[in-house]
Amino acid sequence: MPTILRDVDRLVSGGYLEDRRIGRSRLIRANTAHPLFHPLREIVLYGYGPEVVLAQLLEDVADVQDAYIYGSWAARANGVPGHDPQDIDVLVIGHADNGALYDLAKRATDAVGKEVNVRQVSQERWESGNDGFMTTVRSRPLIRVLEPPQ
Repeated sequence: MPTILRDVDRLVSGGYLEDRRIGRSRLIRANTAHPLFHPLREIVLYGYGPEVVLAQLLEDVADVQDAYIYGSWAARANGVPGHDPQDIDVLVIGHADNGALYDLAKRATDAVGKEVNVRQVSQERWESGNDGFMTTVRSRPLIRVLEPPQ
C-alpha cells in the first residue's frame, strides 16, 4: 500500500492525475488536460480496452449468446503482423435488437476512439459448417468478449 500511495503521489505531482479530498477520502482521477493523456489512453485502450468496453456494453443488450472481436484487431492482438487496425469488427451471436446493437457500436466507438462495426448472426449460422463467412471468421484469430455461459 505505501508503494502505491507513493506512485499516486508522483503521478499527481507530475500532473498525470488529479486529486481532491472529501473529508478523509482522497479522490483520484486522470488529468484529461495533461498533454500525454490522449496518447496514454490510446496505449491502454489498445492493449486492454475494446474487449472490456464491449463486455460492459453488451451486459445491457438482451438476447446475446456470445460475442467476439474478429478481423485485423483480433489478428494484431494475437501477434499477427500488419498495419494498425482502423476499426474493430465485432461478431454478436444471438437475436438482439438491431437498434440496441447500433447504439452499442456508437457508444463503443466513442469509448475506444476507433470505429466499432457490429455484425450479428444467429447461433445456427455461427455453428453452420456450410457458411463461408463463418468458416473464415472461425479459422482466424478471435477474441472472446463475453464469458461462456456456465
